[in-house]
Amino acid sequence: MMKIAITGGTGFVGQALTEELLEHQHEVIILTRNPDKYGARQGVTYVKWLSDGARPEAKLEGIHAVINLAGESINSGRWTDERKKRIINSRINSTGEVINIIKVLKEKPTTLINASAIGYYPSSKTNTYTEASTEMADNFLGETVQIWEKEAEKASQLGIRVAYSRFGIILGQEEGALPKIALPYKMFVGGTVGSGEQWMSWVHIKDIARAVKFIAETEGISGPVNVTAPSPVTMKEFGKSLGAVLGRPHWIPVPSLALKVAMGEMSTLVLEGQKVLPSVLSEHGFQFEYPELRSALIDIYH
Repeated sequence: MMKIAITGGTGFVGQALTEELLEHQHEVIILTRNPDKYGARQGVTYVKWLSDGARPEAKLEGIHAVINLAGESINSGRWTDERKKRIINSRINSTGEVINIIKVLKEKPTTLINASAIGYYPSSKTNTYTEASTEMADNFLGETVQIWEKEAEKASQLGIRVAYSRFGIILGQEEGALPKIALPYKMFVGGTVGSGEQWMSWVHIKDIARAVKFIAETEGISGPVNVTAPSPVTMKEFGKSLGAVLGRPHWIPVPSLALKVAMGEMSTLVLEGQKVLPSVLSEHGFQFEYPELRSALIDIYH
């Protein structure tokens, strides 16, 4: 059994991860600005942080790992200049605070797992990326990921094992990208988004939680870790599978220009993509519960 601290533990990924850790008898400490908002729960302790008077380090002695998921969502609004600053600064500030907490702990954790994203890699219709790939995206999302990982890397100077979990497009019924993608299909107007040739490296929310737990438990894993299902698909394939699972037609295309007008720069999340493979997880023996898209969508919707 491990004692694991999670920042961003009340969010989409954090909630799924907490359930996975509790199921396997690990103790969870969730760092949050509003600990009083959450009721008592066996195996879970809520600790105040990033607020006036907060001293989270007092409750964190003896933790084995920190999982840093904190940061403003990239999916919840247009990327204005002000919002871009908030997205980057929220990640720098929360990760910097994690490093500061680790520094003052007498008994330091062995591991820091820092959330990241496959937006690290450039968009491409022809390349396949693994953790060994050196190409880096030259856009806002790529810059954000690089800054975030560089901040987390400082923990390695304290003798901490650091892993960057580069999440793909996370599929879940209530949150993440899927509800937005599925809405047109539920209204019988779903179809190919953009050219349809862009890659979509997806992953089921349950496999996100299982993979992060696996990284925490596997001492030999450090550095970048792609957390994507081993079978990425094109956006056109994704749409057809989604329509079939929902029992809806896949027929009305969504032009790239319309999305760019509606979403601004954030449209790159669906109009551009990367084919990313989880080589590190595979090499260490991790088995995805949902390696194929259709089985993942059936689990989510049925």
